Amino acid sequence: MVVRVATDERPFETPSSDESGLGRSDSPSEDAEPEAALVVPPDGGWGWVVVVASFLCNFFVDGIIFSGGMLKESIQKEFQISECQVAPVNSLLAGFYLLAGPFVSALANKYGFRVVTIIGSTVAAAAFALSYYATSVEYLYIVYGIVGGIGLCMVYMPAVLTVGFYFEKWRALATGLALCGSGVGTFVMAPLTDALNDSLGWRLTIVVHACMLLLCIIFGAMFRPIQPIRVTLTDQTEEEDMARRHEEAVEKLNSMLKLQSKLDSGISLPADMRFTNKVSPHTWMGVPNNTHYPTAEEVFRGSNSHINGAQYGGRRASANAGAIKSHKPIFMTITVAEKDEQEDSNSNIDNAEPPTAPLIGATVKVLPSQQAPRRSHLDLVARPLYRDDIFFGASLTRLPQYTSRTSLGYHLAVTHVPTKEDTREETSSKCKFCPEAVKRALATMLDVSLFRSPTFVILAVSGFFTMLGFFVPYMYATQRAKDNHGSEISQKWLVSAIGVANIVGRIMCGLVSSMPKVSPLWLNNIAVSAGGIATMISGLYYHDVYQFGYCAVFGLAVACFASLRSILVVEYLGLEQLTNCFGLFLLFQGLGALLGAPIAGFIMDQTQSYDITFGVSGAFLLISALMCFPVDRISRWEKERNKLNPPQNV
Repeated sequence: MVVRVATDERPFETPSSDESGLGRSDSPSEDAEPEAALVVPPDGGWGWVVVVASFLCNFFVDGIIFSGGMLKESIQKEFQISECQVAPVNSLLAGFYLLAGPFVSALANKYGFRVVTIIGSTVAAAAFALSYYATSVEYLYIVYGIVGGIGLCMVYMPAVLTVGFYFEKWRALATGLALCGSGVGTFVMAPLTDALNDSLGWRLTIVVHACMLLLCIIFGAMFRPIQPIRVTLTDQTEEEDMARRHEEAVEKLNSMLKLQSKLDSGISLPADMRFTNKVSPHTWMGVPNNTHYPTAEEVFRGSNSHINGAQYGGRRASANAGAIKSHKPIFMTITVAEKDEQEDSNSNIDNAEPPTAPLIGATVKVLPSQQAPRRSHLDLVARPLYRDDIFFGASLTRLPQYTSRTSLGYHLAVTHVPTKEDTREETSSKCKFCPEAVKRALATMLDVSLFRSPTFVILAVSGFFTMLGFFVPYMYATQRAKDNHGSEISQKWLVSAIGVANIVGRIMCGLVSSMPKVSPLWLNNIAVSAGGIATMISGLYYHDVYQFGYCAVFGLAVACFASLRSILVVEYLGLEQLTNCFGLFLLFQGLGALLGAPIAGFIMDQTQSYDITFGVSGAFLLISALMCFPVDRISRWEKERNKLNPPQNV
């Protein structure tokens, strides 16, 4: 088998029908070779610009959210309301910043990271600016909290996801650097917001925040889409003898026509796994989730099933597919597009070891650009949420799918192919309220079938309890220091100290979790337990050293929680479930963020005691950690149960 790579110097954007060939006839052509789109990260180059842009987006978004507690007292005094009434202002902002995550991700799957980020920046800035005219706290609930939170989510989600799209070898480092923007933003924005509030008042402070969010339009414009490579399968090798060329040409044509037909009508999978737009009784969106669609690897294994009886990654192919056997080699042509990524992409493939099936025994050559194959109507944009690893921010070396394959083989294995309906919608000028790419992303991120997994339920509920106690220190640490006559340093810099500890925690957590002998579950449990206990006893002393020490422990704890979530899912539920789990986790965590601050405000109104409020917050964190201690044993039991009684695919 020969893998060839050619360059195409045309820059990539979401293609129009003229650019990509998507507007061409759907009928098979004797000249056009069947193709599929695949994104391979450049692992550098413009990717580092994307890291900086993502860092700055996180800087402003998380900095504004985590410094929101600085405005609480001023809003409360102006509207003469209780703690319980003022608490939802910031909790709605934080809650919808998470709750909207699955829906924003689905929009990014259709329209791209750049468009969603720019629109989100505009929406958030407008909501914050309109908050200047608030006449009641209910106005702030809707405009600042709900609309502003959704806008911030439209900046945050693309900023997180696009970094993983650009990096492979350096993914853990790049993601870590981008997410450090959260800690740096908290460090800078907390004292800045406090100073602005003292000098300008809370209304103008929010307007200044709106101006800052407008800068995210510039950063979002840097999220340039990546040109996908186009993988073409044919039945020919360069080493064929001249005498057999005519016979091989006929076989090649037949193979192409068969593959073209399969890709057009839905690959020859069992009926419940075909590409379909019919309403399925098993999914609320009317389309299956990603696990019901073949990966690019399965396409190229299955596309030759009429020759060698290959199967779709363990799924049963048609009954008579294995009856016909042959050993014809596979010829695969891969076209890489972005000129500035040409050298990296070619060198990565040139230096690769021979991959495992379906690319076993491959050799690699580079085609000059004029030999690049013609684009076909199947050259679709690779959707980010069609990848199994899009939410995985740690090192890919933790994944057996990565270590058992070459780079190209891995990306083929984790990329699910678009459907025929995707093609129609790309070429159609009609505007659909809920396009295929959006429905399929939502069906994947919000697939409730995961609730049958005890391991998932424990991790999800644990995240809910973590977020119930998450925002209390951000809201009340500064006010508690003021009411207990803390020093001026502690009054201004306690929340900033949490941000610094968050930066250190993310770096340390990334290093420690990469060690094969370190259990990410135990690291998470110990860190969150320490954060919970420290929060419960944080009111024993109000000396500066004690309070800053508490903030350091809490910042390390929340950093571990945020960094290890995707690793835990992959370890105990599998990479193929990561996108589904992440979507549902966002809902659980968003609900926790939505309720946590009002609960704390209610306790403050009833008890007038910071000790009780922080004690309850710490108890939520401790409960979250204790729930996760038996996850390893429960996961092993669940896997054994599934071996004896395999779950039915829905």
